[in-house]
Amino acid sequence: MSIKKKSQSASHTMELPRQIVVGEKNIHDVGDFLKSLSRPTKVSIISGKNVKKIIGKKIDDSLKKSKIRRVWHLAVSNHITALKETEKKVRSDKSDLIVGLGGGRSVDVAKLCSFNLKIPFVSIPTSASHDGIASPFVSIRDKKPHSLVATAPLGVFVDVDIIKRAPRKLIASGCGDLMAKISAVKDWELGRDRTGEYYGRYSADLASMSAKILIENSSSFSKNGLDVRVIVEALISAGVASCIAGSSRPCSGAEHLFSHAVDHLEYGIGLHGEKCGIGSIMIAKLQGQDWKKIVRTLKNVGAPTSAKEIGLSPKILTKALTIAQSLRPERYTILKEVKMTESKALKLAKSTGVL
Repeated sequence: MSIKKKSQSASHTMELPRQIVVGEKNIHDVGDFLKSLSRPTKVSIISGKNVKKIIGKKIDDSLKKSKIRRVWHLAVSNHITALKETEKKVRSDKSDLIVGLGGGRSVDVAKLCSFNLKIPFVSIPTSASHDGIASPFVSIRDKKPHSLVATAPLGVFVDVDIIKRAPRKLIASGCGDLMAKISAVKDWELGRDRTGEYYGRYSADLASMSAKILIENSSSFSKNGLDVRVIVEALISAGVASCIAGSSRPCSGAEHLFSHAVDHLEYGIGLHGEKCGIGSIMIAKLQGQDWKKIVRTLKNVGAPTSAKEIGLSPKILTKALTIAQSLRPERYTILKEVKMTESKALKLAKSTGVL
């Protein structure tokens, strides 16, 4: 395959969070944090029902102390129809700031509302299941699941103690999303070499480092338990890598397309990070990388490495691998160089222990 000359003329925009706070048992400082960012008088909080039940009073007390009025909204779904309904409600609030409080869905809904309404938003994650904590990208469901560029958070506020109390599988899912950077960066390099697309060395290295720190510490995590703060900071770094790149390229490659394809075929199987982690095992092998290192790391942190662990059938898995590239044909990945058939997909999954 011919290698095209790299283009240096294209420009891109870097949108970064202004302030990131990572602490422990610091949720009572939320009001002060918001005041320091933009001095809002009223905020719209987008959250899940359980999250509001668990920490809603603490948030209310902190905001009341800072003289910030608030309106709560439930993030029901990331389907485009539900998103538009939430956006309509938030618009009527006439708030100065939007807060995404909770897991990936709540942060994504807040992010898209922020982008469409041109109101800044703050990310306050209560779990660390993927790298959307600090990135400008949103996963939505429409006719087919996909990601789109929205806006980076004005600020990120993390109480590690709250994330520690979330179900363990959520942090393990975040580890799966971190390992996806290995195959994503390789796909970006392929795109650079094959099509001449922009490749940002710094953002690529930052994303790779987020995965590397997990690999280097996973053995210790296996013996002594997960260091949640390290994982959270790695996920934030991965999100910032996307901000610097001006695209999701350093964090999202064929393994993410595989995850989206599974959602397209049968929504609700596994968590996003779990599917990305499993996808990265297979994609890394296609790329000629050390896929066994990914398997070892995921096992050490308690993340799934097989389809069976997340209830993914061989039929859906093989079909997902064959259609993954078609979900985003403009993005160059290793799947453009492999004419993936269901028999090839089955062989790949079996050879890596995914099936």
